[in-house]
Amino acid sequence: QVQLVESGGGLVQAGGSLRLSCAASGRTFSSSAMGWFRRAPGKEREIVAAINWSSGNTYYADSVKGRFTISRDNAKNTVYLQMNSLKPEDTAVYYCSARLFYSAYLRESHNYDYWGQGTQVTVSS
Repeated sequence: QVQLVESGGGLVQAGGSLRLSCAASGRTFSSSAMGWFRRAPGKEREIVAAINWSSGNTYYADSVKGRFTISRDNAKNTVYLQMNSLKPEDTAVYYCSARLFYSAYLRESHNYDYWGQGTQVTVSS
């Protein structure tokens, strides 16, 4: 059974940094597409970043490009989202997602099969 567990959220001041982790278990993720999405209050869920586990190819939403970095650790079966220069508009619940056995990254939420429970990120001004 696939399980994704996010951690690392919290409250931070504008300009600060956080690192989110997504611990994946239950399958082999070495050939998966992984994504980070977020949902702010009153808004639709949106893609933040995506990575293909095997190739390391990445995608970033324009709103986070240059500030956020997605990466993975094969030994720990964990995907990270390093968030720097945080802004109040980054406040949202952040979700990790996975699609097994996929050879590219994915930008659309409906293409993912598995989701974590989410972790709250709040950026104060």
